[in-house]
Amino acid sequence: MKVQPAAFLRTTLPLDFSKLDDYDSGRYHSVWLPDHMVSFWPDSIWTPEFTDLATLSPSPHRHLDAMAVAAATAVQTSRVNIATSVVDTVRRHPSLLAQSALTIDHLAKGRFVLGLGSGETENTVPYGFDFEKPVGRFEEALQVIRLLWESEGPVNFEGQFYKLEHARLDTEPFEGKFPPIWIGAGGPRMLKITGRYADGWWPAGAWSPEDYAAKLKVVRDAAEEAGRDPMAIVPAFIMTCLIGDDDELAEILQAPLVKAWVLQVSADVLREHGFKHPMGDNWRGYQDINPGVLTRERILDMLDKVEPEAILAIIPHGSPKQVAKQIKGFVEAGLRVPKILDYGGMAGLKYGAISAAKVRETEDELLRLCGEIS
Repeated sequence: MKVQPAAFLRTTLPLDFSKLDDYDSGRYHSVWLPDHMVSFWPDSIWTPEFTDLATLSPSPHRHLDAMAVAAATAVQTSRVNIATSVVDTVRRHPSLLAQSALTIDHLAKGRFVLGLGSGETENTVPYGFDFEKPVGRFEEALQVIRLLWESEGPVNFEGQFYKLEHARLDTEPFEGKFPPIWIGAGGPRMLKITGRYADGWWPAGAWSPEDYAAKLKVVRDAAEEAGRDPMAIVPAFIMTCLIGDDDELAEILQAPLVKAWVLQVSADVLREHGFKHPMGDNWRGYQDINPGVLTRERILDMLDKVEPEAILAIIPHGSPKQVAKQIKGFVEAGLRVPKILDYGGMAGLKYGAISAAKVRETEDELLRLCGEIS
């Protein structure tokens, strides 16, 4: 397949559908909708003291249900694919996911992508969900979804996490084709599960073209072992970037919310790049984020310790042309559907206002560079 960017539709208030016509123009492969109860940014620094973004929104956690927003998007578009990126299998029973996905796909007339992941602490533990053995639960949920989709009449299933007795889902797929399943995965077990079940893949972290290629190989090898076509799995990625000239980057990297990006990265990843994690040697990245319980004192201590060079060592940065060239390295490693996410927009209202234009320019340059790649 050719290289084609994805768009991003925020599922937080205020909800903005104003760009759907552009997203549906044919430029984009798909529109991706995050599904959260809680955002990654700590409550303690979402205040006017630290960011003027807090003057527009009293909380970064005003999330709407991604499946509901996907349904609304489906009836307002006609061309672009609509994907959740990603719904976890902890908060929703797989039978409901199976039914909801079919429902949205009928509304979208075959354009819905069920993007799934194994879940995160911040969206599960505070609400009393059982977050033990998330990977095992995830694979079993996939088995249940496929079983309900592909079986005729009532089915039984006896697993560790789910039990079905004479369960049925007689709703037929749109035009005889079930929605594709894309999986967000980074660890070895999740990558192999992706190869066995998925139609598309987002890495939960891939910090270099070589890292991306290695993880994609695990996915494709697992697909081949399962008797599936490994090249039919669509390689995607949310490309977190910092787009700007040297002066802009110097200012962006001082913004507390941008510094807090390191919360999403594990201590092991920073160590591999030659840096010590400001949250300690055992920090696991986004799996340890729980914004409501990370104290102000701990976050302020972290901000004092963040090394801007550590962020620049990991994520693409620079002018639109420079960032596009760096992303092309991932394309050469197999990436085909990139979503370019300019994290510099979290540096405040000034940078947020120009972030979309920077992303557009980067997309244009990437498409120019990749014109010969299919």
